[in-house]
Amino acid sequence: MEENKIIDQSAVAESVANKISYDFLDYFLVKPLDAIKVKKEFSKPVANDVPKKDANGIEAQDFDKVETEVKEVDSDYRKVVVIKTPLSYEAQFKDEQAASVLTRIKAGDIVIIKDTTGLRFDLLKDSRLVRYYDILGIEK
Repeated sequence: MEENKIIDQSAVAESVANKISYDFLDYFLVKPLDAIKVKKEFSKPVANDVPKKDANGIEAQDFDKVETEVKEVDSDYRKVVVIKTPLSYEAQFKDEQAASVLTRIKAGDIVIIKDTTGLRFDLLKDSRLVRYYDILGIEK
């Protein structure tokens, strides 16, 4: 079912790209997909007893045990759909030798970025501008 969602996202990305009447110089325009959920362990100290006053009158409590709890949280990384590629990136593919080494990223591709990466782009709802080096991987 998730595969169908991704295919639909790619088709939407390409149709949105055709409606944007300007090109970007250095940034990829991307639209984030739903957050990826991961399970993480969190440790917290557990008190042995009630606080006691020491010789100086300061309340102190011993924390000898640690309790571990597993929670499902948002990942630090996020899948995004590429809407538009920058002109500077596209120019590299005109040189045949450079094009043979580079991996081609095009509108509709799903890539992964760090969730805090990029600039908000408020001219297109829920979109971001990211640089080539912010893209960590391309989904096969």
